[in-house]
This record gives sequence, structure tokens and C-alpha cells, in this order.
Amino acid sequence: MQHSGYVEEGYGPVADAFARNFAEAGEIGAAVTVFAGGRKVVDLWGGVADERTGRAWEEHTAVPVMSASKGIVGVCAHLLAQQGRLDLDAPVARYWPEFGREGKEGITTRMILGHRAGLPVLDATPAFEEILGWTGVVRALEEQKPLWEPGTAHEYHGHTIGWLVGEVIRRIAGLTPGRFFRSAIADDLGLTTWIGVPEAELPGLARLSLGGAEPVQLPPDSLFARILTMNGELVFPGIDDPRGWNSPALLTAEIPGTGGVSSARGLATTYAAAVTGVDGGERLLSAGTVTDAVRVQSSGPSWSGFPDLGVSWGSGFHLDSGDQVPMLGPRSFGHDGAGGHLGFGDDEFGVGFGYVANRMIGEGDERAVRLVAAVRECLGR
Repeated sequence: MQHSGYVEEGYGPVADAFARNFAEAGEIGAAVTVFAGGRKVVDLWGGVADERTGRAWEEHTAVPVMSASKGIVGVCAHLLAQQGRLDLDAPVARYWPEFGREGKEGITTRMILGHRAGLPVLDATPAFEEILGWTGVVRALEEQKPLWEPGTAHEYHGHTIGWLVGEVIRRIAGLTPGRFFRSAIADDLGLTTWIGVPEAELPGLARLSLGGAEPVQLPPDSLFARILTMNGELVFPGIDDPRGWNSPALLTAEIPGTGGVSSARGLATTYAAAVTGVDGGERLLSAGTVTDAVRVQSSGPSWSGFPDLGVSWGSGFHLDSGDQVPMLGPRSFGHDGAGGHLGFGDDEFGVGFGYVANRMIGEGDERAVRLVAAVRECLGR
């Protein structure tokens, strides 16, 4: 497979791993970007952005990145905390008074960021249009009772984390999280990364594909299915209009936990800016802020008994979790996304990393694992 882009001398193994993904893993279209020390050292793209038309993946092609969106929200929350505008350990009700009822009075933003708030799924079922419109989900969360005593257990807050942290951001900054991200970070850096993609960008997006794989079948009334589908109003891992993850309606709405759209360069630049700064700029997040973000908040079996897969969370981010969520070490923080996407930063190694693809592979996906292993090899650690 012929790919395009740039690889700095010494980073050839990343290009080799990228090509191997096409040769051995059935990659359709993909991109990977790596920053080291604030400098872009790998920027590769290749393959097909849309299988239906054969449209090529290009330099700035972006794709729905699913839960990699959570890392973007996490960066925004920690930026507000660093600015002294958000106390992660204060009750959410300090910023969002209507939230502080039905047993939620003591829930903190850190509990939410660590998936410990007891709100992984709604009792209510907002209609699809309400999910797109923000307020309906926020009101449902205000009325919700936690499933367990907040702070005492964890369960993946697959969608709800986005609205929960996002409403805190909105109450503090006066902007929804997607708009805050663009205003505070993305516009200055020229990122092809959005939560709520502009309609003008839709024609250039890569189209997600199941790549011939059968969709995962989950018992519709199971907790995990309810978490992933907002009680059946969304489809997982469905991709087709009107409620799958190629839907223009979903992608242009602000669904902060899962609805982000980004290029690999956008993810990598976000994290590089956070941990080192890029092209001589100052880093967005201080060493102390990163230390706070990477303290383990949750790991092990979940509240519902979902087994320990070796994954751990800090405050808003996946932490380095071996082949499950591959990163570089104890200072790494980021988030993966269903289908293989991965973005992370590490201020010990000075790395910002982004990988996106349009073929959604489930269990056994080694594409990001190979790429991160190659980065580690190049760094000599």
C-alpha cells in the first residue's frame, strides 16, 4: 500500500507498522501522527476514505472517533481546573445547582471523570431528537438517582459522561464543550477536530465501515447495551443513517462522550499541545495538572460485575493499560474509541499521538498496539 505523508529519520518503524496494518489487518483508510518534543515527527495517511466511492484518504481527512472524544472533554476540564475556574473535588452542584438532588448532592466532577458517579445510564429514555438537542439529556440527568453510592464503585459512563462534564463546562465557561474546545484550544492550533462538526466539513469526512464484520449483538435490556445505545435510541456499533455513527445529524450535534470527529493530526496535536506545546508554544497542561490527571481513579471489576480487563482510568482519561489501551508509561493519558482510534499524550516522553481509521474492528484489533510499540521502539525505551 502506498501511503502519503512524512516520517522523520529514526521513525521508520512507525511507517512500517502503518503499512503492516494495511497488509495484515484489513485496514481500509487510516492516518497516524506523532509529535515528539513539540515537533511533528510522523504524519502518515493512506487508503480509502469512503468504500462506496473509492474516495482517497487525504492529508486533512477526519473521521468519527467515538469515545476518543472523551479525552478531548477531559483536556478541557483539566484546563479549566488549572485556570482555577473548576475544582474537580467540589460538588458539581456548586456550578450546576439543579444537579444537586436525588442523592447527587455530593457527586464531584472527579467522580464523573473516573466513572464513579453512579450515573452510567439513564432511567429515562430521551427521544433521538432530544439527544441531539442537549437540554433533554441534561434535564434527565438532573432528575436521575445514582445506581450506587457515588464514589464507591465504577461503571463505564459511556455516553452520560459527556453531558455531565459538558454541562459543568457550559455552566462555567458559558460555552458547550465543543465550542469551548474550539475557542480555548482548537481554533488557535488550526485543528481538524470537533465535537459537533460543521456541516461544511461533512462531505470530506471518512465514512466508518464495518469492513465485512457482523455487528455486535447485545441483549437489548442488558446494562451494557443500554449504556452504549442510550436505552436503544442510538445504534452500536451501527454506522448507517439515521441513528448510526455516519449520521450527519449525530455528527453535527454535540454528543461529547462519543460524537467527536477528528483527523489523526488533530488528536496528536491536541495531546502534544497539552504535554509539551507545539512548534515552540507553551504547554497547555502543567506537570502538576498531568500528575493530577493520571492518578488512578478506577480499575478492576465494575459495579455490574463486568470483569477486570486490565483497563484503568484517571480523571477523564484512560491510562496506559498494555494491549487493551496501549500507551507509553505511567505519565500517559488519553482515550481510545470504538473501532480502534487512539489519542494520548505523555510528558515524560514528550509525545502526542493520534491514530484514526474507518474500519471498525472489534476484539483482537492490534493496529494501534503495533503503532504504539513502534513509537516506543523509536524512542529507545
